[in-house]
Amino acid sequence: MNFNRLHTWRLSYKKAIQVQESLRDLLILKKPAEKICIIAGADVSYDKHSNRFFAGVIVFKLGKHLEKIEESTAVGKARFPYIPGLLSFREAPVLLKAFKKLKNNPHAILFDGQGIAHPRRFGLASHMGLILDRPSIGCAKSRLVGEYADVKNVAGEYSKLLYKNEVVGAVLRTKINTNPVFVSPGHKTNLTFAIRIALNTCRGFRIPEPIRQAHLLVNKLRIELTK
Repeated sequence: MNFNRLHTWRLSYKKAIQVQESLRDLLILKKPAEKICIIAGADVSYDKHSNRFFAGVIVFKLGKHLEKIEESTAVGKARFPYIPGLLSFREAPVLLKAFKKLKNNPHAILFDGQGIAHPRRFGLASHMGLILDRPSIGCAKSRLVGEYADVKNVAGEYSKLLYKNEVVGAVLRTKINTNPVFVSPGHKTNLTFAIRIALNTCRGFRIPEPIRQAHLLVNKLRIELTK
């Protein structure tokens, strides 16, 4: 995959926030026009005993059964501290190393992180989607911002996530008797599309399968390389 080089990654805290605030105006929050046939999931695992990261991307053919067609991994070092709201500046460089190796160009990408459900409407999924110029969706396990009503204990039910009187995402129940996930548009998607893709790629687990499989991949890689 090719990607846009929008800025350097050697940034201060203040400059990183300025980058988010300037780039968010470039986001397109509309349903993609093309048919979604190939979808990817991406995740990052940390080595607790060093500054190494392990990134993974798995590409699937979307259908009744998700067919894995490609996977890619990369290893990198943390160059930016852990700061809530600035996760992309920590994880994006190693993720891009993994994406660069892909031969297939996914029609949409699911990220374990936020899209516009973010203090500056520019989470990891938005940032990566803009760089990769692909429809992107954030699907996080926890809330970063916003308020919401209780979600019925029925798979497919959701509550809108509101932040500063705007809908920034959905709190989506993907499986009964489990906690919901926090879905938000990243880039070149809208909320309805993001919810549909998240539900259509769940396979009996709380987390959509592309992200779940990417999570298993990076954890396996981390264990193998840190023995």
